[in-house]
Amino acid sequence: MNVDLIVLKNLVHKRADEIDNIVAGTGYLSRTVIGVGTFLLDNEGDVDLLSAKQRVIFEKFLLPLLEASHR
Repeated sequence: MNVDLIVLKNLVHKRADEIDNIVAGTGYLSRTVIGVGTFLLDNEGDVDLLSAKQRVIFEKFLLPLLEASHR
């Protein structure tokens, strides 16, 4: 699975408030989610390179925001 890098870059750099909102009250840190997003940007969006913990963060927080961007 590869991620739309343009949408991901926009999310990480310009829509961090949306990440803050989706993370609020979950026990996760926004900077952790942004870190996973940055890791994906650095690795051309290749989700297969994520560790198990990073994958959970991606699927729980980033993926819903990315999918919402495509609607």
